[in-house]
This record gives sequence, structure tokens and C-alpha cells, in this order.
Amino acid sequence: MDEDRLIDLETKLAYQEETLRVLNDVVTRQQLQLENLQLTCRQMIERLSKMGEGEGAFKGSLADEVPPHY
Repeated sequence: MDEDRLIDLETKLAYQEETLRVLNDVVTRQQLQLENLQLTCRQMIERLSKMGEGEGAFKGSLADEVPPHY
């Protein structure tokens, strides 16, 4: 009976170790994805801020124009 219990515990431990390895792989991939997304967001923010800087002079001239339906 003790040997069966030992085998059962060893089996459970092996499954837990495999589950832990798989979960670690998932977390590692998610961390890489998060870092890539953060980099992409920073790049988009920089692009938008550059577009906003150039928009100031352009926007002022458009605001002074009368729409074509007037």
C-alpha cells in the first residue's frame, strides 16, 4: 500500500513539474509580447506627437477658411 502511494505521489509530482514548465513557457512568451507591445505603443506615441507638432501651422490655416457650402 505504501509503494502504491509513493508511485501516486511521484506521478502527481511529474505532472506538476510538466505543468509548471508549460506555464513558465507561457509567461515567458507573454512577457516578450508585452515588451513588443510597449515598444510599438512608444513608437506610435512618438509618431502622433510629431504629427501634432506639424499640424499646428496647418490647422490654423484651415480654421480660417470658409467651408465650401457658404
